[in-house]
Amino acid sequence: MIRIFRILLTGFLIAGSMHVQGQEKDEKNEKEKDSSDTSKLKKYSELLEGGTLQEGIFNIIRNKKDYYFEIPDSLMGREFLVVNKISRVPLQLNEAGLNKGMEFENKVITFEKDTLREKIWVRTLVPMVSSPGEDAITNSVKNNFSSSIVEAFDIASKNKKGASVVIKVNKVFNGKEQSFNDVLNNTGLGGSVKSGLSYIVGTKAFPRNVMIKSDLSTSVSEGGASLPITIRVACNIVLLPREPMQPRFLDKRVGYFSKKRWYFNDEQHAMEERKLITRWRLEPRAGDRERYLSGELVEPKDPIVFYIDPSTPKKWRDYIKQGVFDWQVAFEQAGFKNAVIAKEPTGEDADFDIDDVRYSVITYAASPKSNAMGPSVVDPRSGEILEADIIWWHNVMISLHSWMRIQTGAIDEKSRSNTFNDQHMGEAVRFVSSHEVGHTFGLKHNMGASYAFEVDSLRSRTFTDKMGGTAPSIMDYARYNYVAQPEDHLKAITPSIGIYDKYAIQWGYRWFDDRSKEEKYLKELVSQHNNDPLYFYGEQQDYKHTIDPRSQSEDLGNDAVRASQYGIKNLKRVLAHVLDWTYEEGDSYYKSGKLYMGIIGQWQLYNNHVLNNVGGVYLNTTVHGDGKRSYEPVAYDMQKKAVSYLNNEVFTFPGWLFVNDILEKTFPLKDSPLGPYEYSPYTLARELQYSVLYSLFQDDRLLRLLESGMYASDQGKKFTVNDLFDQTRNHVFAKTMKNKSLDTFERMTQKNYVDVLIVDINKLFEKTSKKSLQIPASLQIPTICNHVVNSGKAARNINFTSIKRVSEVTSVKKGELRTLLRLLQKKKNKGDRDTRMHYQDLINRIEEAINN
Repeated sequence: MIRIFRILLTGFLIAGSMHVQGQEKDEKNEKEKDSSDTSKLKKYSELLEGGTLQEGIFNIIRNKKDYYFEIPDSLMGREFLVVNKISRVPLQLNEAGLNKGMEFENKVITFEKDTLREKIWVRTLVPMVSSPGEDAITNSVKNNFSSSIVEAFDIASKNKKGASVVIKVNKVFNGKEQSFNDVLNNTGLGGSVKSGLSYIVGTKAFPRNVMIKSDLSTSVSEGGASLPITIRVACNIVLLPREPMQPRFLDKRVGYFSKKRWYFNDEQHAMEERKLITRWRLEPRAGDRERYLSGELVEPKDPIVFYIDPSTPKKWRDYIKQGVFDWQVAFEQAGFKNAVIAKEPTGEDADFDIDDVRYSVITYAASPKSNAMGPSVVDPRSGEILEADIIWWHNVMISLHSWMRIQTGAIDEKSRSNTFNDQHMGEAVRFVSSHEVGHTFGLKHNMGASYAFEVDSLRSRTFTDKMGGTAPSIMDYARYNYVAQPEDHLKAITPSIGIYDKYAIQWGYRWFDDRSKEEKYLKELVSQHNNDPLYFYGEQQDYKHTIDPRSQSEDLGNDAVRASQYGIKNLKRVLAHVLDWTYEEGDSYYKSGKLYMGIIGQWQLYNNHVLNNVGGVYLNTTVHGDGKRSYEPVAYDMQKKAVSYLNNEVFTFPGWLFVNDILEKTFPLKDSPLGPYEYSPYTLARELQYSVLYSLFQDDRLLRLLESGMYASDQGKKFTVNDLFDQTRNHVFAKTMKNKSLDTFERMTQKNYVDVLIVDINKLFEKTSKKSLQIPASLQIPTICNHVVNSGKAARNINFTSIKRVSEVTSVKKGELRTLLRLLQKKKNKGDRDTRMHYQDLINRIEEAINN
């Protein structure tokens, strides 16, 4: 289920308290008029008189304004999955990133017939607990993980011929009740639906599901006039298989999305918790199973089919479809041919509806948002993917254009113009399609894949042609080859389906007729490749809290310093052509400013890739007997090289980037809700440099450095906190030590260095006298209503920062300030007037910080 953020309605409202007008009166009137509050059953024939009947898993009867479900007795107690999707939104929600095709809520429900009270109860439960039916503990499992009632319907009629009951369902789809869908709270809007302005748009019934579309309205305000909002919602009620798919359990060394499950049995000493990977039910036909098991490629019983949204511009459809077909080679490694198909709906698909969960659709969203995503609808009992919806925002091509021009413009003439030709953009569309489709197969990002390639191999045409691009996995963010130089003459500079992708599909989708054979095969498959970097899986991390530098977004190769140095060479080449590549007769310099800002952003990206090696720790997913270390500090030489890079490229003012001829025509600029926002180069340079320094000396990085020096020495020389401060200080204050005058940019760097230390120390003691110490969430015992969750700071929940005030970081940061104070007091009368004033300023700041 996708949780949509707190909505920002640009120019109209800011998310916060929502005001709904006239709601209580509307709800009261609706209750009085609701004809379901009757104890007298209607004749089945009366409901059909003047009404319409749609036959399906439930027959849907419409009689004037009333809608009824006819539920067979045979389906009482069966499990259904309620899947809610956005079908239509107004501009304000579109602009905030809420679009057609997004799933916002689902739940498992059952219908329960109560003949005594003439009611149908609807119950929901979280199906994550299992126990053997014959075990004594199963009685306790039933009592301690029971279902909850979310809705009740009076039985309106009975069809004795069909052994079914009829219930009126208006209230759960017209906005009066939120038991089946709560669109406002589940999308972050909040407030209540105005039932007087909401209604059922239409219904459809099919053999395994029904779909009801509704227009649900509300009004919101933020201190001003109320703003009307109407959202069209498609609610699907899908019959789940009586026998769930055989689950496959997660191995953390292969990157799959997963669902948690708890297992109880009488023989245990403790409950077992395992995770089920999410995957499609892909299996050979009964007659092909022997051929499949003997190693022959066979077609699956039910292939995975993606439909292309008819709203997709025609010139992109074949590229999007090709991105789907590219995965066929991966499924062949799992034993299936023609396992994944992309098609456009035709006359044969008479019932086709994008909102129908029977169809997996690549939905094209007309929106200013520049993105794409690939969520799936999953049976939580088994991890089976039932349907997938890729959301493709029209403006994703803006990002593709920017990435290609900045990262490959130096080596690829096709990537230099303001508008690419359709074939060149189409190939980029194909790459994004493949990446998002990979998510719908259950695959997570593999941000560690690109680390498998030697940096200089990315300059080899032979190597890149053989490997197919920039990384062993298209699920990495190894977008384009910024390492290659013009003289390399490469052709394969974009990502493609790689070795890891084929291996991951093989591990997730190989079919077995025996559970013990399956477990043995999967274990051996992972063990076979466990030490091969081409098969390495690196969990995605928060870019602000990266611990393992191998698994970073948008990096290339196994040496961030070398890769970034090559990248900067190409950035300088692109920068030299900003004005002529963006030239259009009579046009403003808007596109020039945008390209200039993109180059600066790419430079900062390289800085962060390098920075995260300092205090970095390789987090290996290990198992008993594999002989690998679970935690490996980045080698001394690599960390020292990383600091040298930062000294040369960041802490030495990069005049090539911030002082150049472009500034005669435009500043760097970025779009904002108020229009293009221009950044003065000096201010931008100062802020970006400050952010690198702040991250370099952040507490958890220093704590990792301090801790790595405490353990076994057989891993070689350790890079220490003192090494970091000495190497950085000796560069930043090099001219001070030599009694030389400082220019504006050198003074800027020294101020940034000192201020970062002062701010960090002040934060350590901020308001501590008014706060009581609390147990960190990571150490609290979870309860049923308050589960401990991942903070999102990193792929692993490793605590490096608890009670920082009594850690060594306070001592080392204050110690560094005292070292600087001694140096500045000694040199305060050296240099020109501006330099001396600067030194006195720093002395005053440091003394105040230390004394406070």
